[in-house]
Amino acid sequence: MKIAITGKGGVGKTTLSSTLSCIFSQTYKVFAIDADPDMNLASSLGIHEPITPISKMRNLIKDRTGAEPGSSFGEVFKMNPKINDLPDSLSIKYNDNLKILVMGTVDKGGEGCVCPASVLLKALMRHMILKKDEIVVLDMEAGIEHLGRRTSESVDLMIVVVEPSLKSVETAKRIKTLATDIGVKNITAVINKASDRLEESFTQSKLNEEGINVIGCIPRDKTVIIADMEGKPLINYPESAALKSIENIAENILNFKQ
Repeated sequence: MKIAITGKGGVGKTTLSSTLSCIFSQTYKVFAIDADPDMNLASSLGIHEPITPISKMRNLIKDRTGAEPGSSFGEVFKMNPKINDLPDSLSIKYNDNLKILVMGTVDKGGEGCVCPASVLLKALMRHMILKKDEIVVLDMEAGIEHLGRRTSESVDLMIVVVEPSLKSVETAKRIKTLATDIGVKNITAVINKASDRLEESFTQSKLNEEGINVIGCIPRDKTVIIADMEGKPLINYPESAALKSIENIAENILNFKQ
């Protein structure tokens, strides 16, 4: 199963991505992919040593594409580089069932969209979604065009994380439009940081107006802040109300697939 998690900055995408990855890894093989430029997924899992993202591995990019990252316009490089060995060789092992892959991002200034680094990242993303048999959880940025049409069609579920605010709902609406345009068939939402039933009902009604169903709601929980301050994954706090809600969401996701 392939799950892409997106939403407005700061709504809790990474907390949801990391916690779902931990929960699923109790039963399944899981690849957690950090495809967000902020690259906080490993930190959310309690991994704090420096990690070089794939987008910054200049020697690897040159070896696989035949060109230096940031190469000048017009330089020839491979558009279909060999990448099938990279997920296992470049991933970080979290536990026996969970591996983490940090993609990184291509610097906007000077490199543009069609460059050796972006070609390698897109090929790697395509391989993970189309070829891997494990559960793949993608922690993404709000813009999703880089998934590509063929890749996006193989995403089983796109989850938009939404907090109780009109701005967050507006972002969800834009993401739904983008996702629909590139062929994502199943789009749902998770409401996060709801302080009470009023905030949950408000957000759900606004999402319903946009034709976005809700697969679960995570309450505002100080334990999430404590976990972040202590640098530990939320899964380490079994009494957390947020964790219990995410466990229910994980069950809903698996039932959705069935």
